[in-house]
Amino acid sequence: MADLSNTPITHLFTPLTFLISSILPPAVFADNTSLEVIEVHGHAQNKHLALGSSESLLSDLGVDFSAAGGVSNLPILNGLMGDRVKVLVDGTDVTAACANHMNPPLSYISANQITSYNVVAGVSPVSAGGDNIAGVISVNSISPQYSDSSELGWHSGYVSAKYSSVDNGRKLGLGARLASETFSLNYQGSFSDVDSYEDGNGDVVLDTLYRAQNHSLTAAIRDDKQQLVIKLTHQKIPYQGFANQYMDMTDNTSYGAIAQYKRSFGNSELEGQVNWHSVKHEMGFFSEEKTGMMPMKTDAQDISTQLKWRIALDKNSSILLAQEYYNYSIDDWWPGIEGSTMMGPDDYVNINNGKRDRIAAFAEFESQINTKLWLNAGVRIESINTQVGEVQSYNDGMSMTDMDDMSDMGSMGSMGSMTMSDTSTDNTVAAQNFNDGDRDKTDTIVDANLLINYQITNYDELQFGLARKNRAPNLYERYSWGVSTMATTMIGWYGDGNGYIGKPDLDVETAHTISATYIKSAKDDRWRLSTNVWYTDVSDYIDADIVRSFNSYDLDNTARNIFQFTNVDAILYGAKIDLTANIYESKQLGNWQLHANLTNTRGKRDDTNQPLYQIKPLQTQLGISQQIGRFENALSWQWVDTKSRVDNNRFENQTDSYSLVNLSSKATWDALTLSAEVSNVFDEYYQLPLGGVSIAALKQDSSNGFEQLAGQGRSYNVSVSYAF
Repeated sequence: MADLSNTPITHLFTPLTFLISSILPPAVFADNTSLEVIEVHGHAQNKHLALGSSESLLSDLGVDFSAAGGVSNLPILNGLMGDRVKVLVDGTDVTAACANHMNPPLSYISANQITSYNVVAGVSPVSAGGDNIAGVISVNSISPQYSDSSELGWHSGYVSAKYSSVDNGRKLGLGARLASETFSLNYQGSFSDVDSYEDGNGDVVLDTLYRAQNHSLTAAIRDDKQQLVIKLTHQKIPYQGFANQYMDMTDNTSYGAIAQYKRSFGNSELEGQVNWHSVKHEMGFFSEEKTGMMPMKTDAQDISTQLKWRIALDKNSSILLAQEYYNYSIDDWWPGIEGSTMMGPDDYVNINNGKRDRIAAFAEFESQINTKLWLNAGVRIESINTQVGEVQSYNDGMSMTDMDDMSDMGSMGSMGSMTMSDTSTDNTVAAQNFNDGDRDKTDTIVDANLLINYQITNYDELQFGLARKNRAPNLYERYSWGVSTMATTMIGWYGDGNGYIGKPDLDVETAHTISATYIKSAKDDRWRLSTNVWYTDVSDYIDADIVRSFNSYDLDNTARNIFQFTNVDAILYGAKIDLTANIYESKQLGNWQLHANLTNTRGKRDDTNQPLYQIKPLQTQLGISQQIGRFENALSWQWVDTKSRVDNNRFENQTDSYSLVNLSSKATWDALTLSAEVSNVFDEYYQLPLGGVSIAALKQDSSNGFEQLAGQGRSYNVSVSYAF
């Protein structure tokens, strides 16, 4: 088995490690060097140089991102985005409480607060998380550390700062810990203030500015058999631009609390967790870079409980039994504007007393059958109920057809008892039909997985995974009832400029995935090659069908569509190749390592063979790193192919191929770490294949139509972290 001790940047976890890590503190695995099994990646970091979004950390583990706000980009795994990816923050399931998913789970934690993170793509153990078909991303900040003293005293702290030239980004991270041998108290905070960035042509990419802060206070107490952790969180985002949405974030204020309890017995381990998270979210306009007048508000709350019991059957086998409960509630309304005939006099009630309850139970068996064969198998059963109360339009006393100020009038489907053949674009009629329809649905789903790891020789490893996974529709997919152009274009997290209508009778997505990985290592451990292929067949994939078109600017390149969510069948498949090699070593020049990977993903609807939306084209990365003394240097090259396979229904833009070169250097002393980086060294202009369209640029100059969002130009970045 290959020794990866010379690759300190990224550690690759097996599913076994992932399962154990859900019971033991994440810091235990800081030096783990296990091999990869079925697309499970993990990492532990403690330099606190990474500030702001966790995107920079997770991108190294194969996660793509659909562009949104500066801290709110949506993760994509194996071509699947949004709620299809389960994101857990400290083991908690936080729901995006916004019609545009402006506050996804990863937006609630800063990179400097993260002590460990895992990515489980495709075939994942049922214990990793349910209600997803793409995989699980788990980030953790709870990592209690104790001292040898019986008295509570100072343990450690840090302060980190980063500046980036491309967006005048200023970011700060703080941490302080008090500890004794039985008690630990830890504070971590982060602050970000970022302007809109420039592209490779030196032009400002409008409406990409933001300001954010996150705070957490974690207390832990233990004895030799048990540990109790309480974590309190607070986030404040006064504004965040969303270039590819019609609205911006004008406030996001959240509070949260987590309680974790762990106890070990003679042959078993018990773990329990309770979570509460509340958010008040507002959308509107705050900058001259994208102007308008239309407030939107949401109040939401997540409450969950988890109870897990791992029982050792013998020294090589165990069974994990668990029960979980998740309750999500939300109110989404758009306050009426005084004096407006279109947006008043009443509040537009988009989701009234919305609820999404999940009750889950699972059993998972794990065994090291012999020295060569490892097995994990599990079954998970969930009951998921969604329901909402009655809704209303801006004015229930008159026709709201006049609200359609952004479009031509045309035929449009509605909600509830209305069908796609209905021609009304009147929100008052749509609200009445929605209220008369069925707004309560319960789904029972079954997940199952089989993971096998076979060590052919000491240098050859074969991994196989098979899974059935399910995801129930979210509240916006089912219950977005508005039919006018203005109402529908407020719905959707795709950044495509189109509008969306919900469908109450949507079915659960069911994915069957098969994955195989072959790993070959050199006998002298100087290189390691991993090849992975996977195939996913999705029944009742939630896509969207065209209801009608609109054109706000009456230009050839400004047409958009109104969609209604619908179930179709879809297929996704792909291949990945990863290579790590030690290429040179000497006292004078240090250790040199080569990193290379190649990824290709395809996805299409079965009924039309239409490519699925936001599938990243072929991409490859090549990097050379050097470590000599206290210095670490790296040079990387990324190439992304032309994006020609696009979703024409959504008017998805094609993008040209591009190459990016990045250069970085880091020096570490006992307490001080300095880093300097030049990203996009050659200041190349490129458009983000997963960026969506720039609505902010369209509003400034409609003659160019819906252009693809451009990526960042050259940036000089400097970071410093001091531990004390």
